[in-house]
Amino acid sequence: MSRVDDLWERLVRAALRRERTRVDLYGRPDTGIVANVPSSLANNRDIDDILRAADEIQDDDPNISRILCEHAYSLAQNLDPNSEGRGVLQFKTGLQSLIKQKLAKREVGNIDRSQDIIRLNEFYKLYREKHNVDKLREDELKLRESGAFSGNFGELERKTVKRKRVFATLKVLGAVLEQLSKEVSPEDAERLIPEDLRRVIESDAAMTEDLVAYNIIPLDAPTITNVIPSFPEVRASISAVRYFRGLPKLPGNFPIPATRNADILDFLHFVFGFQKDNVSNQREHIIHLLANEQSRLGIPEDTEPKLDEAAVHKVFTKSLENYTKWCNYLNIQPIWSSMGAVSKEKKLLYLSLYFLIWGEAANVRFLPECLCYIFHHMGRELDEILRQEIAQPANSCTSENGVSFLDQVICPLYDIIAAEAGNNDNGRAPHSAWRNYDDFNEYFWSLRCFELSWPWRKSSSFFMKPMPRSKNFLKSGSSKHQGKTSFVEHRTFLHLYHSFHRLWMFLFMMFQGLTILAFNNGHFNFKMIREVLSLGPTYVVMKLFQSVLDIIMMYGAYSTTSRFAVSRIFLRFIWFSMASVFICFLYVKAIQEESRPNSDSVLFKIYGIVLAIYAGVQFFLSLLMQIPACHRLTNGCDNWPLIRFIKWMNQEHYYVGRGMYERTSDYIKYMFFWLVVLGCKFSFAYFLQIRPLVRPTRIIVDIPDLRYSWHDFVSKNNHNALSIASLWAPVFAIYLLDIHIFYTIISAGWGFLLGARDRIGEIRSLSAVHKLFERFPKAFMDTLHVPLKSRDSQRAPGQVLERNKADAARFSPFWNEIIRNLREEDYITNLEMELLLMPKNTGNLPLVQWPLFLLASKIFVAKDIAVDARDTRDSQDELWDRISRDDYMKYAVEECYYTIKLILTAILDDEGKMWVERVFEDVQTSIKNKSIYVEFELNKLPLVIQKLTALMGVLKEVEEPDLVNGAVKAVQDLYDVVQHDVLSVNMRENYETWNMLLKARTEGRLFSKLKWPRDAELRAQVRRLYSLLTIKESAANIPRNLEARRRLEFFTNSLFMEMPMAKPVREMLSFSVFTPYYSEVVLYSMPELLKKNEDGISILFYLQKIYPDEWKNFLARINRDENTLDSELDSPSDILDLRFWASYRGQTLARTVRGMMYYRKALMLQTYLERTTAGDIEAAISTNEAIDTQGFEFSPEARAQADLKFTYVVTCQIYGKQKEEQKPEAADIALLMQRNEALRVAFIDVVETPRDGRVQTEFYSKLVKADINGKDKEIYSIKLPGNPKLGEGKPENQNHAVVFTRGNAVQTIDMNQDNYFEEALKMRNLLEEFYGNHGIRAPTILGVREHVFTGSVSSLASFMSNQETSFVTLGQRVLANPLKVRMHYGHPDVFDRVFHITRGGISKASRVINISEDIYSGFNSTLRQGNITHHEYIQVGKGRDVGLNQIALFEGKVAGGNGEQVLSRDIYRLGQLFDFFRMLSFYFTTVGFYFCTMLTVLTVYIFLYGKAYLAFSGLDEDIQTRADVMGNSALSTALNTQFLFQIGVFTAVPMVLGFILEQGFLRAVVSFVTMQFQLCTVFFTFSLGTRTHYFGRTILHGGAKYHATGRGFVVRHIKFAENYRLYSRSHFVKALEVVLLLVVYLAYGNHDGGALSYILLSLSSWFMAISWLFAPYLFNPSGFEWQKTVEDFRDWTNWLLYRGGIGVKGEESWEAWWDEELAHIRTFRGRVMETILSLRFFIFQYGVVYKLDVQGNNTSLTVYGFSWIVLAVLLILFKVFTFSQKISVNFQLLLRFIQGVAFLLAIAGITVAVALSTLSITDIFACILAFVPTGWGILSIAVAWKPLIKKIGMWKSIRSIARLYDAGMGMVIFIPVALFSWFPFVSTFQTRLMFNQAFSRGLEISLILAGNNPNAAL
Repeated sequence: MSRVDDLWERLVRAALRRERTRVDLYGRPDTGIVANVPSSLANNRDIDDILRAADEIQDDDPNISRILCEHAYSLAQNLDPNSEGRGVLQFKTGLQSLIKQKLAKREVGNIDRSQDIIRLNEFYKLYREKHNVDKLREDELKLRESGAFSGNFGELERKTVKRKRVFATLKVLGAVLEQLSKEVSPEDAERLIPEDLRRVIESDAAMTEDLVAYNIIPLDAPTITNVIPSFPEVRASISAVRYFRGLPKLPGNFPIPATRNADILDFLHFVFGFQKDNVSNQREHIIHLLANEQSRLGIPEDTEPKLDEAAVHKVFTKSLENYTKWCNYLNIQPIWSSMGAVSKEKKLLYLSLYFLIWGEAANVRFLPECLCYIFHHMGRELDEILRQEIAQPANSCTSENGVSFLDQVICPLYDIIAAEAGNNDNGRAPHSAWRNYDDFNEYFWSLRCFELSWPWRKSSSFFMKPMPRSKNFLKSGSSKHQGKTSFVEHRTFLHLYHSFHRLWMFLFMMFQGLTILAFNNGHFNFKMIREVLSLGPTYVVMKLFQSVLDIIMMYGAYSTTSRFAVSRIFLRFIWFSMASVFICFLYVKAIQEESRPNSDSVLFKIYGIVLAIYAGVQFFLSLLMQIPACHRLTNGCDNWPLIRFIKWMNQEHYYVGRGMYERTSDYIKYMFFWLVVLGCKFSFAYFLQIRPLVRPTRIIVDIPDLRYSWHDFVSKNNHNALSIASLWAPVFAIYLLDIHIFYTIISAGWGFLLGARDRIGEIRSLSAVHKLFERFPKAFMDTLHVPLKSRDSQRAPGQVLERNKADAARFSPFWNEIIRNLREEDYITNLEMELLLMPKNTGNLPLVQWPLFLLASKIFVAKDIAVDARDTRDSQDELWDRISRDDYMKYAVEECYYTIKLILTAILDDEGKMWVERVFEDVQTSIKNKSIYVEFELNKLPLVIQKLTALMGVLKEVEEPDLVNGAVKAVQDLYDVVQHDVLSVNMRENYETWNMLLKARTEGRLFSKLKWPRDAELRAQVRRLYSLLTIKESAANIPRNLEARRRLEFFTNSLFMEMPMAKPVREMLSFSVFTPYYSEVVLYSMPELLKKNEDGISILFYLQKIYPDEWKNFLARINRDENTLDSELDSPSDILDLRFWASYRGQTLARTVRGMMYYRKALMLQTYLERTTAGDIEAAISTNEAIDTQGFEFSPEARAQADLKFTYVVTCQIYGKQKEEQKPEAADIALLMQRNEALRVAFIDVVETPRDGRVQTEFYSKLVKADINGKDKEIYSIKLPGNPKLGEGKPENQNHAVVFTRGNAVQTIDMNQDNYFEEALKMRNLLEEFYGNHGIRAPTILGVREHVFTGSVSSLASFMSNQETSFVTLGQRVLANPLKVRMHYGHPDVFDRVFHITRGGISKASRVINISEDIYSGFNSTLRQGNITHHEYIQVGKGRDVGLNQIALFEGKVAGGNGEQVLSRDIYRLGQLFDFFRMLSFYFTTVGFYFCTMLTVLTVYIFLYGKAYLAFSGLDEDIQTRADVMGNSALSTALNTQFLFQIGVFTAVPMVLGFILEQGFLRAVVSFVTMQFQLCTVFFTFSLGTRTHYFGRTILHGGAKYHATGRGFVVRHIKFAENYRLYSRSHFVKALEVVLLLVVYLAYGNHDGGALSYILLSLSSWFMAISWLFAPYLFNPSGFEWQKTVEDFRDWTNWLLYRGGIGVKGEESWEAWWDEELAHIRTFRGRVMETILSLRFFIFQYGVVYKLDVQGNNTSLTVYGFSWIVLAVLLILFKVFTFSQKISVNFQLLLRFIQGVAFLLAIAGITVAVALSTLSITDIFACILAFVPTGWGILSIAVAWKPLIKKIGMWKSIRSIARLYDAGMGMVIFIPVALFSWFPFVSTFQTRLMFNQAFSRGLEISLILAGNNPNAAL
């Protein structure tokens, strides 16, 4: 039975044990009986600790372990007696079973539980004695306070961990003992637990202060281990928030930790019922802000430091700036009467109140003005409470259940926001049907918000929840709901006009003006002026159209928008209606009067005067509103009612968007930029577009009898209107888009010049690094080092060497740390590291010692020069001149000279030292006398070098007797060589010395007493000299790794760029890094790395081939041979290292965390090395120690300063769920926390708690860090009002965790980014940009350059990388300066944290409309008077998508996001409120880019449809014939021009100029040509289609969504069907339409110039179509491998024919996919739009039927009607042949008979028609050409009206036709792919095209070795 019991216990223990693959902080397996305590148990942390202690003491005393388990069980039972929470029943059952087994095994008879207390007492004492608790703490403190721990950090770490574990267990034992004592009588408790034991327990509990969870500053407990609380600025800040005199007293029972005094946050906690952890979080936040602000003003030096008033005022005004502006906007009094009257204590009280509100506001943080409203009322409430003596809870937060800010203030707001969000149908509902975050926030922009009263008046319409929406599309789709606020996001392209009407008016009027000028042949006369004045009616009509749009676009918001705003809209409509009628009437009458004979033109003069007055007033108003100087003037006149009315009428007035003007110099710069762009654009338009069409237009208009080959409806009697339109439409389309092309070209040139000015790309090669290295120390000290007073005093001419050496000494530790990090990252070899490291330069050598890679082989070259010079009889000066031509050769010679003297002098005794000094004096004398050749035999130098090398080779080893003898022998050999072979000096001058030395040598005394070099500095010099004398190879290519080169080149280049002066770490701005994470790869597991795809390629194999040198470096780093196979790495540490090595080369969270933690490392190093300048606790050290970085990471001061200045929070939204489900991602995140002590993880914890018999789900925002046991230590847990994900996932994820960030700035980093140690050194410089001069406003977002690190993976990755690099460097450079419209385009920008968290956060989160959430932070910052800059002296790594499908999904997401932006209020307001030129910049760099992209594609369609019209109607032939007859070349040119729509090629200019700037001209040309050979043009053309499709479809129908692209390595072959599904509607259909148009034009168009004319005319269109059709297969790995092609065909046919059913996904069945493809057409308006767009397909049938031979010259409509009869017959035949098999089961034979007869009749009919009529075979093919597009048009209309088609029972037939079309389109694409796959060389070529050579070879070899196993079945 005992065996059974034992097995049972093992089973239960295993069930309770947390199954984890991770290890704890120190590599030990993390196991034990610690259960997966369910999160629904509120005190699960206590239970967890008890069970952990029970597990630890299990072997010491099983009885005590049993007592602890029983106590844990009773806690669980009390928390959830009915076991209603998720997982509670299983947990309690398992724990109970374990206790029973313990009782059965360990006890005999009944248990007397009254003895448990006695047992615990005894065990407590024994446990203390066993671990010698008193000595444990004492030993640790002695080691820590001795300062010696830096050299023995492992010992300190071991002692600290042991102490923490022991005290954690004692804490649990004490707590359980206290709980058990409550179960007995007080008398028994007192007897059982003596007073002395109680004191010991309390004392031990007090020793666990660092077991109390804290984030950065331990505020709730004293500490010795963390020195942050000892900083004067921190102490002053803690003191400042303490309870002050006059604050009402707290009740006596209010709990305050014994370790600190009560403070103002405790007071607010009691009064308003804020959550405890929110209060703790904000206490640290406020103290952190105050301490950092104080450190910039100066460190308090008093024994009791006080916080400066200025520091408090700065934090107070900045934090409450938005509240102050809100009060001013609404003309209400803030809660203080005047700023001067607010005391320091009151400021801190208000500041704390605001941040406590913000910290607990959850989703309401997206409503910054709502927070202002709450703060306003709670501040007034607070003022009332302050008048009382005893603190009382606030009425607004009090209810029957107690005092709770969350329940009473936030929950009502959350409930209504959640109700509206729930009504958006998961983003599918129209934006106009529900209120988003902006709508709720903007409600608080008017005084109407005060109707909500305080506490909330929940009966208000604001809190009215919407009714569910109707699903019936024929109904309006609306539901009963509260209207939107001030803006409605209607889904229409008209938003582009509505938001940017000034641009469109300008373009239309300029086109009109240029056309008038062209038609008047450029002559300025009265007729032309009269026609130009027609611009007046154009202007007012377009303004009227804008005012009509204002009315339409506001539909849905009238009930909630302020009366003033609605009045303005209708007043403007009335005004422009009247103006339009009046001016148009006046102009028409003036023209009529002018046409009469003898007219005196009175009306025309009146019209001119009216127009002049109107134009003058408008111009004056524009001047006042847009020019910065005038803007400030009008702001001062706002009190004048007339001025206020005019401004109100002219421009909308919002809380945001006020004062968005720039300083005059900036305005002039971007105005000049746009004048250049517009000048080029209009010159091009006039001379190359408009003027050439004037003459042909006149001729065509005047041709009276053009012959049409079809039945014409419009043009024949209307001056051939459609013919004119077909000529002018492409020109007008290009006119609208070419401004973007000119912007691109000119901005590229401007950006190039700016980059050159900023010195970008000056160091672009390794040779430049070598050449300029000696300038780096000075440049480093000038830019990245804090200013040193001692350095300023070394400016005298005689102190140049001292200054240079001091600079080199300060530079070397930073340079060496950079090099060591490159080695740790496996970019360089050990040898390369040794060559790159720089000496300390702290010795006595009178020169600067440079890294060996600069000096390598220089000694041997100098030796050869010296020997050659002797032979060629060069003079001494000539010899030195030849050596000095290479600076580093000169340095190498000088260093060898001085180092040899230093070493020999140091190791030799008195006589030996005398010999050295004598020889060197003779050398110096001969140099001075220029007799070096006379007195020394330089041809013997090789012999001297040989002997010196032998000596240094011995001396560099560890001292041993044999080696000492060898060294003596080596010195003696050196002496003999020098004396007998080299020296030719006259020894008589120093006869006594030489005689003494000779005698000593003869007697054997010379050199006999050799002092072995033991000093570390001297040993380093020996090793260095040995290297100088032995390295014969040149180090010109060191480092060899391209990434290492790039990083060193960029870093060294940045040293010469302009950047702010660095502040000491203590005075720098503090910052956080913030990374949102969902479920992406954290760390590759071994199965993931080794899993092979169908080609036998694993990720590890792929990485080994892509990065072969880094793989070898990795193996060397873990002490393995370079030929070691990955399968041979079997130790756990090696496997973990391998996982990290692979993960650091992917787009993983591990890579991001490593990169961002470099900030901490850099700050620690900078703090450590600034000890001599900062005057801190580690000052007063020697110069040599000042640059010694040994142990800098273990310095308490350095660690504390880094933690105070830098925080890293990764917000892993579902980490709690991942932990619960024991996902590997959770274990990997925990591992990252263990390896990075400063890493914090925030997540949403979902807790199910039983309440009133029901399980309630609660949501908590939690922050954790790693503890000593490798588990999560919970720091803060803040309850949320509900599920935080109401909007887009990423911004909601950021929002819940932003409360845990700290500092003045926050850098937003995606989890596919990287950082570099050398770049982290520049962060404090970058942060100083917040105080730089960047305009009239301080920067609020600092833009940072990105380096795309995925460019080397494949050719596609390279294209994406180059495209992205061009934008994030050259593009954003121009956006920031001069255009002033740079926004936030994703990460890694640095935000002014306080500015943004008080204004809605760092992103927007409303569902769908804010899908491109990042850019809205830029919009919001700009609208709220922010300033966004761009800086390129610092860079952050960025990963991009590397496969075509990944790239397409990403671009689809971005394009869809831009489509949503078009509809947004942010775009509208920026478009309306920017001045004209800044509006142009903004438009063409945001939504205008995508609109112009779409217009580029539409231009192709317009051009081809125009050509198709001319071809079908026969006009091109007729006009061409008349042109030939008339000899009119202009007419012929107009018909055959391509209209230059290939000018899109100029968009490559930025990339080319970027290449030239950063790589040099030659490398740029090579890179660009290489890209062309890799078919980059195909890729960019394909991307054009992606952007066009998703942008257009989003605006028409919506459906924009986040696409998870995977971000992995694309090494797998994508199946044909998968590509077809992804690109069918976005590319293939559109491309086939273009092909159809080109075929039509080829068949029926007039080609007067022959085939060449057609090719030139259609080449770009054919290229676009072919690119769209075949790019997915061209860029598909193994896309042309025959066996895969066969398999793809089988897979595609299976997918196409599988009918699917309920639950079947689109990847499995064509029918399911087809339904998914139609899901975006949901609204009535969308169906109508689709129908209208589909009508274009019917032109083909209409045109082709009139071209058939069978109809002759008949242009009657009957011909067209008859074609529909034929089509109907074909559809009937199709229905017969596709009759449903389910229905036909009972009459199979009859059906087949009917099908056979129908087929024979069809064949017979066609044969008879061909034989007996004029129908030709060509006609049959022409009919196919006609009916295919018609069928597609019918199909498109049918699917648009899917519900109706289903009702009339025709849906199955439509689906059958659709399947047929997809089958046909698939075959058209598949056949060429199959043909190319037949030739093996095509596949090889494609692999080389896609990947770099190393991987291409590896892929081919692996396929040979694998024997194509995956396809063996074929």
